[in-house]
Amino acid sequence: MCSFGVCRTSPEDIKSLRLIKAIKTPYLPDGRFDLEAYDVLVNMQIVNGAEGVIVGGTTGEGQLMSWDEHIMLIGHTVNCFGGSIKVIGNTGSNSTREAIHATEQGFAVGMHAALHINPYYGKTSVEGLISHFDTVLPMGPAIIYNVPSRTGQDIPPRVIHTVAQSPNLAGVKECVGNDRVEQYTEKGIVVWSGNDDQCHDARWNHGATGVISVTSNLVPGLMQKLMFEGKDPALNSKLLPLIDWLFKEPNPIALNTALVQLGVVRPVFRLPYVPLPLPKRVEFVNLVKSIGRENFVGEKDVQVLDDDDFILVGRY
Repeated sequence: MCSFGVCRTSPEDIKSLRLIKAIKTPYLPDGRFDLEAYDVLVNMQIVNGAEGVIVGGTTGEGQLMSWDEHIMLIGHTVNCFGGSIKVIGNTGSNSTREAIHATEQGFAVGMHAALHINPYYGKTSVEGLISHFDTVLPMGPAIIYNVPSRTGQDIPPRVIHTVAQSPNLAGVKECVGNDRVEQYTEKGIVVWSGNDDQCHDARWNHGATGVISVTSNLVPGLMQKLMFEGKDPALNSKLLPLIDWLFKEPNPIALNTALVQLGVVRPVFRLPYVPLPLPKRVEFVNLVKSIGRENFVGEKDVQVLDDDDFILVGRY
């Protein structure tokens, strides 16, 4: 799509992405964004083959950001990395009005696509879901995100099949499971697995294009291999204990703790997130040793850390 010499990303450019990383947002001790650490994290993903990045998603704690922070981080990511990786801004909301405004701003600062969730908490009818998505899809390429464990409501296939008539729907991030993944891919709808523990089988057995991954924050090279290099059940089995550890508590609690232990972000948590307890941190050190420190991001030795090493910020 081009106007006045400016070309925007097409949905087709998004549909081909195999490894999309849900990026962590690191913080300074006062709770503001640590953009220097953020840039290092994104660059490590690019170097290790990630093709897209979700900015301000659940993993990136968009739910703890003001919209000003949110749009600034999307714009910063586009400005620094938009030539090397597709930037997908999480501009969805349970309020259609907010989703419209944030998505307009996200595309204005250059994001390549939007991530849209269904209205959560208050929820709505099936007809309301269709109207919500039909309202935001005309703005530009979009991925719809279905995660009933967080929203309290499944997006039924009827909704996706209806809104798939929009040329701007790039595809679906699906967390319900691989039967649902296959139900869509058989109809020609692009799907990314939203579950790292199922993504190998989703990709190679059920037609998924790839994964929108949390685990890639830690082991981007191994996740790239899992998505690009064909069936590898041995590697998948090797990663499953790490993935299981990552999701024992709600994401991004374990991920945040792990990145601190690896020395790539400061030990700062925006409440209500708090670090994993000491025994879980010891468990992570052992996981790093079994998988190999060289496969993880960062250069420092993995640390257990003491409880009082962490800074918890309530005002940010």
